[in-house]
Amino acid sequence: MTTDWFPDRRMRRNVRALGTAGLTVIVVGAVIEAQWLLGIGVWALIIAILIELIYRP
Repeated sequence: MTTDWFPDRRMRRNVRALGTAGLTVIVVGAVIEAQWLLGIGVWALIIAILIELIYRP
């Protein structure tokens, strides 16, 4: 019998949410041509990738 490890599931959900939010901000920034929104979106994606790489149970 296998059980899901809930903190791992929660962390993956947070990483996906951060990545999705980052992509959304990048798209909005590109549409309205706001460099500061693009920067925030890129940093959100970088943070999501770093969390995914570092947090390996």
